Amino acid sequence: MELRDYLHVLRTRWLSIVTVALVTLAATAAATLLTTPEYTSSTRMFFAVQGGETVSDLAQGSTFTEKQMSSYAEVAKSPIVLDPVAEAFGLEQDSRSLASALDVTVAADTTILVISATDEDPVLARDLANAVADELTSTVGSLSPERPDGTETVRATMLSEAQVPQSPSSPNTMRNLALGLVLGLLLGVGVALLRQVLDTKVRDENDIAAVTDASPLAIVPIDTAATDHPVFMHDDSMGMRAEAIRRLRTNLQFVDFGDRPSSIVVTSSVPAEGKTTTAINLAASLADAGARVVLVDADLRRPTVAKYMGFEGRVGLTTVLIGRANVEDVVQPWQGSSLDILPSGQIPPNPSELLGSRAMTRLLEELTSTYDVVILDSPPLLPVTDAAVLSKLAGGTLVVAGADRLQKQQLRASLEALTKVDAHVLGIVLNKAQRKERDRYAYEYYSSQDPTLTGTRSSSRKARGARQVTEPEPAVANRSTWPGERMSATPRR
Repeated sequence: MELRDYLHVLRTRWLSIVTVALVTLAATAAATLLTTPEYTSSTRMFFAVQGGETVSDLAQGSTFTEKQMSSYAEVAKSPIVLDPVAEAFGLEQDSRSLASALDVTVAADTTILVISATDEDPVLARDLANAVADELTSTVGSLSPERPDGTETVRATMLSEAQVPQSPSSPNTMRNLALGLVLGLLLGVGVALLRQVLDTKVRDENDIAAVTDASPLAIVPIDTAATDHPVFMHDDSMGMRAEAIRRLRTNLQFVDFGDRPSSIVVTSSVPAEGKTTTAINLAASLADAGARVVLVDADLRRPTVAKYMGFEGRVGLTTVLIGRANVEDVVQPWQGSSLDILPSGQIPPNPSELLGSRAMTRLLEELTSTYDVVILDSPPLLPVTDAAVLSKLAGGTLVVAGADRLQKQQLRASLEALTKVDAHVLGIVLNKAQRKERDRYAYEYYSSQDPTLTGTRSSSRKARGARQVTEPEPAVANRSTWPGERMSATPRR
């Protein structure tokens, strides 16, 4: 992963990071509140060598004391000091348990010893610190060799007595919360990165780029009401999905500029990725641009084009392929536009063989000679081989990838299946993608109309729809389907 990949993870999975951080912070706060507060009281002791007639004697004595300070710290936590203290306070703890409540440190480059006692009772913490200091004073005197005059060589003096602490030393609420927040953020980032590594779903164009070098020709946003309005190019012609299909139409015009396909297979990797609605609306978009288009329902296993378009689909492609009807007798015009529909017909027992037959080849040649563009809706690539068979016959293949519905390995396997039959993959359409707020705002800004015209928008759209039904738009002689190609002037059969 590169730096931009990490930034992408932080941007797309920020909610997970924040959630983990807040949960960790809440757990830290709960643990802090449930922890019994403890109090710490400290006393300071000064150690010095007595006597010394000259400066040299004093210097040597000070050096001796500094070297002995670590030993005095160990003596302070030894049984020789703590056993009398425990007996004096009537404590049932042994010297080891009592030593765990003490912290003895030596101030840097000094002969000062700091004795700190910690307990749940602040008064007991103070008394323990003072008692250990008193006991250490007498113990150090007995451990040091006596001077010739019988006095102690090293004397320990208490600089300051321990006081009753006013606030607990632990838990430190602010410190714990800060550490909990930092730990939560680190855990959140770790969880986000782990999810990114383990997440194999195709969600955006970056996931597609990880599978293939082909960039998406269009990104169609998700709409929960897609099945209620499958032909959104006409039901919601000003919507974001319709604009995405227009972008797909535009990008297709510049794919293989010198050899533009006249027949396009629309397929997907697995079911429910939206290949049929993509094929329907692409065909409608091309027809709106003035091209003569025929939409063929080549999904001979679960055909849905006729259902979505409101046609009877029992007579259609299979009827033509078995020689029981001519294609011009079964194609049905859609709302008087330049779009014709060829339903699937009855479901055959051998769809793959029928789609790969010579009859299908001849039919496709006839359709491409009659229409500007032939759109074929085919089954998914991974469950069956129908789409691969059709892709070998057609001029190009458009693969629809459903966001959050498709695994990366599935998309890779689909593209490999098309490569094996030498299919010409035109590109990928990312369908059902999550809408980005910045894109939605930009679209609404440029698609908004003059407020004075909002009252007439619906009526004008209805009138325009009525004209499409009753008054077919005449072909424009100089209009072209793909850049550089004239639209066919062949009369519709």
